[in-house]
Amino acid sequence: MTYATDRVWEEVAYVAYYLHWDLDKILDLEHPVRNRVITEIGKIHSRSSDD
Repeated sequence: MTYATDRVWEEVAYVAYYLHWDLDKILDLEHPVRNRVITEIGKIHSRSSDD
């Protein structure tokens, strides 16, 4: 199964925006790892928004 290109770009943009990582570094992450990073960023963002 392939992962939708638009979704990959959304993930890359999200990680790049919050962590300031470059494209190659983000794309080198396996999908489950990238997804976990996104989940953790979301948790941090939610906690900081609640403060």
